[in-house]
Amino acid sequence: MPVFGLIDGNSFYCSCQRAFEPRLKRKPVVVLSNNDGCAIARTREAKSLGIKMGDPWHFARKRPEARPVVWYSSNYALYADMSRRMYEVLQARVPAVEPYSIDEMFLDLTSLPGDLYERCKNIREAVWREAKIPTCVGWGPTKTIAKLANGLAKDHARLEGLCDLTDPRIRAEWYAVTSIEEVWGTGRQTVKKLQSMGIETVSDFVTLDPKSIRNLLTVVGARVQAELRGQSCLALSDVSSSRKSIASTRTFGRLLTEWPEIREAVAHYAARAAEKLRAEHLESAHLSVLIQTNPHNGDPWYAKHVGAAIEPTSDTRDLIRHATDLAQSVWLPGYRYFKAGVVLTDLRPAGAQGALFSTRAPDLSSAAMAVMDAINARFGSGVVRPSSTGLRRTWTPRASLLSARYTTRLDEIVRARSW
Repeated sequence: MPVFGLIDGNSFYCSCQRAFEPRLKRKPVVVLSNNDGCAIARTREAKSLGIKMGDPWHFARKRPEARPVVWYSSNYALYADMSRRMYEVLQARVPAVEPYSIDEMFLDLTSLPGDLYERCKNIREAVWREAKIPTCVGWGPTKTIAKLANGLAKDHARLEGLCDLTDPRIRAEWYAVTSIEEVWGTGRQTVKKLQSMGIETVSDFVTLDPKSIRNLLTVVGARVQAELRGQSCLALSDVSSSRKSIASTRTFGRLLTEWPEIREAVAHYAARAAEKLRAEHLESAHLSVLIQTNPHNGDPWYAKHVGAAIEPTSDTRDLIRHATDLAQSVWLPGYRYFKAGVVLTDLRPAGAQGALFSTRAPDLSSAAMAVMDAINARFGSGVVRPSSTGLRRTWTPRASLLSARYTTRLDEIVRARSW
């Protein structure tokens, strides 16, 4: 019988900040969204003070109870690297690891020698010891059960971060007291539909006739039920399907009215999307651009999204040229723009299909991009970049509470002091 595990970093963004600042160990910590907008990650201490997910920072920080909170701007370079470190710790200890998100990873625990509980406990301790990320681990005979077990491990302190649902009798006990809302793959509308039929718990759901579930929720719902019954329908490779798109979108640090500034921002977003493409050895054959005003501040509403097929490429220069041309075609003077973005679709493996009438030399393009990526990897992102992405960048999102990029910038690493 297969055994799947799911390991999840607790308050991952906040834990990344704590990993390098011991003073935060028992303090309430909150990480904010882009532009220092709202809370997107909270420690247990912050939650106990009433800080809710999505609370706007400019309101939340003024509450008396929020005085002890330590606030941080999102530091995605740090979080991505800490996720990589966590992955490497896991990869050395189990046959296969598949990232589900930046802080969640599925594990293949099938046929591992020794006691499975002790092994999962050791894995959890290794991630803490080597990556300094506290985690919870859940496991069971299917991915859906492993995901549910992980949620139980996180929500019930008495489980001490570990939950084993391989035994059908133990599963039945938990199913009887666990809301259907906790099941992976049941969205808000699905939950409402099930609750309207009197289906409140996981136990209610798994005991329904499979044909009724298929008629009610299509093949997706039937698969969820089968997984909860212990029938594995999702192989490890099914969780992380091929990329369908790559996007780079941001709100501006201030409202923009002039085309040169918007052009810089769009060029920067195209360059970031190109980096992501090359990191995954992909090319894009379709690019789209969006720009919009702020729908919440009383300004006239204007939003445009335009796209075009392009010659398959991951060359930053090509993507910037296409993106800025498209952006200029929809930009109108007289508006105060709030957000822009670049989205790449029709992705394919790099070099998989030669272009008979290519307008560039693929070898030269690849060599130039490889050199730029190597320099940026060694000395820091953006050290070498096209001038069209801007030098001053006064439009960048606010990040007034940004911590150091401890693991990706030599000039920002932790310094040891001797006394």
